[in-house]
Amino acid sequence: MRETARSGDQGGHNAAGMGMSEDSAVPRPEYPRPSFRRRKWVNLNGEWEFGAGDSEKFDRRILVPFCPQSDLSGIGVRVPGDVVWYRRRFDTPGSERLLLHFGAVDYRATVWVNGEEVARHEGGHTPFSADISRFAGRRDNVLVVRAEDPLSDTGIPRGKQYWKPTSEGIFYTPTTGIWQTVWLEPLPARSIHGLRVRPDLDGSAVDVEVVAEGDVDVVASFDGAVVGRWRGAGRGRIMLDRVMPWSPEAPHLYQLDVSTGRDGGGTDHVASYFGLRKVEAKDGRFWLNGEPYTQRLVLDQGYFPGGLMTAGTDLALRRDIELAKAMGFNGARKHQKVEDPRWLFWADTLGFLVWAEMADFHEPSPEAERRLIAEWSEAVLRDRDHPSIVAWLPMNESFGLGRTPPAAFLDRLYTLTHKLDGTRPVMSNDGWEHTTSDLCTLHDYGPADELARRYGSLESAFAPEARPHPPYLPGYAYRGEPVVVSEFGGVALAGSGGFGWSEASGAEALLKAYREMVEALMAPGPVEGFCYTQLTDVEQERNGLLTFDRRPKLDASRLRPITQTAKKR
Repeated sequence: MRETARSGDQGGHNAAGMGMSEDSAVPRPEYPRPSFRRRKWVNLNGEWEFGAGDSEKFDRRILVPFCPQSDLSGIGVRVPGDVVWYRRRFDTPGSERLLLHFGAVDYRATVWVNGEEVARHEGGHTPFSADISRFAGRRDNVLVVRAEDPLSDTGIPRGKQYWKPTSEGIFYTPTTGIWQTVWLEPLPARSIHGLRVRPDLDGSAVDVEVVAEGDVDVVASFDGAVVGRWRGAGRGRIMLDRVMPWSPEAPHLYQLDVSTGRDGGGTDHVASYFGLRKVEAKDGRFWLNGEPYTQRLVLDQGYFPGGLMTAGTDLALRRDIELAKAMGFNGARKHQKVEDPRWLFWADTLGFLVWAEMADFHEPSPEAERRLIAEWSEAVLRDRDHPSIVAWLPMNESFGLGRTPPAAFLDRLYTLTHKLDGTRPVMSNDGWEHTTSDLCTLHDYGPADELARRYGSLESAFAPEARPHPPYLPGYAYRGEPVVVSEFGGVALAGSGGFGWSEASGAEALLKAYREMVEALMAPGPVEGFCYTQLTDVEQERNGLLTFDRRPKLDASRLRPITQTAKKR
């Protein structure tokens, strides 16, 4: 087993600094947390001992960070068991403190170092860390991880991961255990623990909140030149000498450097970045940087060849965004998955709007609600500084809520999300049966002629006969929020051998259907944006614009002008 010490800013704020690590033998060698980077770290990805069962055993080998269900893991077993075990040995760099980080472990994790329990965590999509300074020696330490993911528990927030032995319909192969990078981070005794960044476009400033021992220096730069700085403790405001707004068309990013000493000479240093942008939902429209903006999104399930929920390479994450942009989309709704921070980094860097969505449970109970609230809170706190994220979706289509969705729970999610981050629109329940929401999002897989009739006016869009589920729950009503058709299309090619909401006889028929549907939504009427289903095929679901291995079904140069059809008023 091997480990690799890192130096330099892997995962910097511009694409030019985004080459592969010097040790390409380690899978996923890039720094895993781009918005809070340190120069020194140790990647623990690679070969680990592995086993399954209630009692601890290690009779196989697995390639971390790929889950045992995936081919890239070297195991490729659909149902490895409810409990899996991992073990590896590691040496440590010399440091006063040492943190052990996990990007994501699905679903419950218990971690031991040299026989001492150092961490427990519940939540399959969110990170956790442990200070192992007291438990790890310099050489030959033993790290053991137990992951429990009972597929029969449908109260676990698992999104599109199917809880039955074989995939079907809109559900896919599940993920068990470690599925994002594991790494060590050596720290000085006095270090930086957290960073919150709040850009203020109107004020030509950025507000920062740093959790650290003592004063810090914070320096903002753009294109290599310092444009503002602040020194102090806690919260501060940096006035910017140069104002360059972030948008999909011009994804300008500022570098942010935080140090515990003056002029970068302190004992701890963190690098980050931010985009100066403002999003609003008002007057029936979505606004970006003070201007009305039409969102042209594509539904993205976040499944990858060989790795399932884990992309085989960082380049694969970037490539998905580049392919979507080539087809004219300016963003994606990341569906039923809290995505790898590296994907969000590329969305920030390349200029790509993101609707960030929680993976929901599938059977109602107070415990299921507790789990979702806890994990969703961690996800929002992790991701709220990404400029690409322009909307939060804690719930989709009343997943797991039963025939009568509890309005109180949906309102609680809406209120909680706004409390955690008050800078973006929040949807209480994407697709239908909204309570209070900042956007009115509707799902509609009708053909183009039905879409044209339905969305000619608000009255026809909300007519009871127009859809099987009402747009709003009893006691709630439309308040003038922007209307977005956040799922439509889903057209598969005939003979594809899989699931689609409808079929087209060939590539030309698919292109024609796509054009007619987009034109119907962009015709005069209340619709202010759309999200097409979907970016890629996934397993038996074959309604992507790309195959699962990312081969285009249509020429992107022909799709692009259709996707960018102007809204008619």
